Parts: sequence; C-alpha cells; structure tokens
Amino acid sequence: MTTERDYILGTHQAELERLGLQHRIWRSNALQAWRSAGFSSGQTILDIGSGPGYASLDLAGIVGSAGRVLAVDRSRRFLDALNEQNARLGVANIETFELDLDEEPLPAVQADGAWSRWVFCFVREPRLLLEKVRDALRPGGTFISYEYFDYSTWRLSPRSAPFEEFVATVMKSWRADGGEPDIGLDLPIWLPQSGFRIQSVRPIVEVVGPSDFFWQWPKAFVEIGTERLEGVGYMTGDQAAKVRESFSEAESNPHALVITPAVLEIIAVRQ
Repeated sequence: MTTERDYILGTHQAELERLGLQHRIWRSNALQAWRSAGFSSGQTILDIGSGPGYASLDLAGIVGSAGRVLAVDRSRRFLDALNEQNARLGVANIETFELDLDEEPLPAVQADGAWSRWVFCFVREPRLLLEKVRDALRPGGTFISYEYFDYSTWRLSPRSAPFEEFVATVMKSWRADGGEPDIGLDLPIWLPQSGFRIQSVRPIVEVVGPSDFFWQWPKAFVEIGTERLEGVGYMTGDQAAKVRESFSEAESNPHALVITPAVLEIIAVRQ
C-alpha cells in the first residue's frame, strides 16, 4: 500500500482534479498518438501508471467491448476513483491492478499496445520498467511514451527569478525521491537496446498566454506544487507565496507567456 507522501503532488482530492484537468488539456495529443500507434477496436492496451484513469476511460472507448484496458498504478486511492467511475458509467472493459512499477511485474499479457505519460521519470528503475513493458507486449505491439526531456524549459516571460527557483526546486525534490525529470533523453537510446524499433519521435513545447486553455495546466501545478513543496520542507512559506505571486502577476499581464516543460512523444514497436 502507498501513502500520499509517495507522490510528489499527493493523491488527495485536489490532485485528482488537477490530473483530470491535465488530461483534458493533453487529450488531443494523446488521441493523435494513439491513432498513429494503431490503437483500435478489440485490442488489449496497458495503461501504465494510470493514476485515476482519465486516459484509461478514453482508451476503453477506443478498444470497445471486444477489447480491454489494463490500468496499472500503485495508488489504491487513484484506482478506487477509477473503479467508481467505471461503475457510474457502466464501463466493463477496464481492469485495475495495484502494483509498484519498481518492485513488481506487469500483468502477464501479450498486449497490443502500452501507454505511459510521465511515469518513467518517477520510478527508481526506469530501464527495468522498459524491459517489463517489452515483455508485456506481443511482437509488433506498440508502446507510446510521453516524458520530459528538458524540464527546465518551463519559464515565464517576463522572466521571474522566484518562478525559476521553483522549477529548480521541483527538479531537486524529484531527483531526491529517486526519479529523473529529463528521462526523455535516455529512452531513445534504451528502446532499441531493449528490443524496440522507434517509429516516431516528436517534441512538444507549448508557448501560450493567459487566455489560452493550456495555461491552466502549469497554473494548476503551481497552486498544488508550491503547497506540496512547502509541506515536505523544500520551500518556506515565503518562497511559496512569492512563486504564486509571480505567476499571478504573469496571468494578469495579457502579453505574458509561459513556456512549458519540453516533452518527448515516442512511439516504438516491439520487435
């Protein structure tokens, strides 16, 4: 069983809501990637690090009643939230698995596809997890990964020293917990070595103003992230307040911009 402290931003209600917002903002990218990977009706798809299952529900609609989605996460709270949604919506083709991706094997299936978004950057043994993904896929099965390759691109214009310090602190806390925010730099090397053929690689960096819906993604992270970092001792209350103030000032400036952390979309096929 996990505790809320096992997650950088916790597993509480506010984080459940933030993850829902995050999926809505990134949904169009995910749908495009799933289509490019050939995810389709009747398939078995692994949702690795599913969280509360916002992507799982979309995938369940794609594979239909003849297919199934295996949602894997180590948070019981997140999986319970997904199971509640399944029951409420009458979704019968999602199976949930509570397991630690560092310590336990993935479900023993020969899946047609696997999907993960910001998962490898959090585990302590990302290369071992990649091997587990390979073993869970059938030959010809497709793996889609979304991971940061340069988290420090997250900047504000006009520049903000408190905000840049916040980004550096996020990365420091991440690494102290055994993760690697820029794991996207390693996956293109590891994938061929682990028996995959890379089909495509696409960088994703957004530059948006306060009126853009995408702005809400970093905004939500700032609101929850500063509170979280203060709570675990990485920031003082004064530092957290200055970060929130700087982001609020940027949001009130119609000419301000936020540059998002650089993400690498990788689609690879198991050989």
